[in-house]
Amino acid sequence: MESADGPTADEPDDGSRKARDTAVSERRFRFLVGGYAVSSYGTFLNMVALNLFVYETTGRALAMGLFMAVRLGSGFVAGLVVGALLARFSAKSIMLWANVGQGGVMLLLILAPESLVTGALMAVSVVIGACGTLFMVALRSSIPEMVGEDRRAWANSLSITGRSLAMVAGFASAGVVVSLVGYTAAFLLDMATFVICAVTVALLPIAGGGKGSGTDAGKPEKAEQGGKGGKGGPRWRPVAFLALAAAPGLGLMVALRGVDAFGSASHNAALPIYSTSLDASNPAVFVSAFWCVWALGNIGAQQVIQRYTQRTGKTVGALGFGYGTVVMSAAFIAAFAGFPLAVTAVIALIAGAADGLTEVAYTSHLQTLPATLRGHAFGLSATFENLGFGVGMILVAAALDRFSPLAVVGWSHGAAIVVAVVFLLRVAALRRAEPAGPSGRAGGAGQAGLRKEEAVEGRPDRGDRDGAEVSRG
Repeated sequence: MESADGPTADEPDDGSRKARDTAVSERRFRFLVGGYAVSSYGTFLNMVALNLFVYETTGRALAMGLFMAVRLGSGFVAGLVVGALLARFSAKSIMLWANVGQGGVMLLLILAPESLVTGALMAVSVVIGACGTLFMVALRSSIPEMVGEDRRAWANSLSITGRSLAMVAGFASAGVVVSLVGYTAAFLLDMATFVICAVTVALLPIAGGGKGSGTDAGKPEKAEQGGKGGKGGPRWRPVAFLALAAAPGLGLMVALRGVDAFGSASHNAALPIYSTSLDASNPAVFVSAFWCVWALGNIGAQQVIQRYTQRTGKTVGALGFGYGTVVMSAAFIAAFAGFPLAVTAVIALIAGAADGLTEVAYTSHLQTLPATLRGHAFGLSATFENLGFGVGMILVAAALDRFSPLAVVGWSHGAAIVVAVVFLLRVAALRRAEPAGPSGRAGGAGQAGLRKEEAVEGRPDRGDRDGAEVSRG
């Protein structure tokens, strides 16, 4: 192996090997993102097809709400346990079995006799909700090990681009697929997407997380849980909450993410109603066009972010997340203000771009945590997001019976703007506090709050200026 891949006499050892390793890891990650995009297409396809099938099977709109509630509830529970799973199993195995589980439960639905269809639908909602969260957390928490710390923003942007394209394709084609080939064929196609993603994961030597990472991730985990000596046995500690305490402002950042999910529930529920008021004869046109333009903005933002990080070596940081949330929420409010369609299209484009910015900034920030805490933080984040979206769907559905879409979306996203402003003030305070401490490493008293996340990682001067300690400019 050394002779095949080692340096030549004219080739520097460290630089050339690092360049080759980076190229290989990026090719592998692109392959993985391809499989992830395919499975994401299946996810968005079944969000439409399954809801239509539930309504057609039961004849009750309440059943659709119950189906969504069970799906979100299982994702909520999965977010609580995924950190512990990543401490014991490799990220690759979790991603693999998450896709196998989703594909298997779709096959169960296809083969279920008519008398067991309702039970099969409930099983689908549980498995799809839980496995979707498990896969997402395992993927995001293992990205630094897959591509390296300095390329995580690029990797996040690439995966979000693939998911955005899949969302547009899934939503746009769901009605056509169901109407042309029927539910069974749609479910078979959905199952095939999960199988493709599972094969993609199985073929790649993915590191990251738990036993399969080849790191010492398990050692600090055991230390936090306590030894087995003594009468009390192992001591449990809230590792997920320790993860939020590991960096200044991170808990507030996750809380903002949950409030943002609440706002997302409002515009998702209000869009069909608003679209019907614009064109009662064909309400799907506005909804489809809005999400297509939103996706174009999201994808465009990913391209800009990739070039920015490649040129500067910096990530967008916590300030990008805060400002992006403000712009995104304001844009979604403006989308329901009754502007001409051309103006609304520009607003949707801005909303998509800001959404893409916040997604990359948020994910990249959580990835600065050490491996022992990263999975717990992403799991708790997923729990907050599912909780915010689920509670939002319930409250928003009730509010839309009495208030206009603009009012409901304005309140919901207005709450996100308020929390985002508080978060930005917190980050600004941390930046002002930085010069007060001694220059140098992160151990100084004045810099303890600002650089705590770096001290946790053991790299006090990473150079990528991520998180709360953004570039001083």
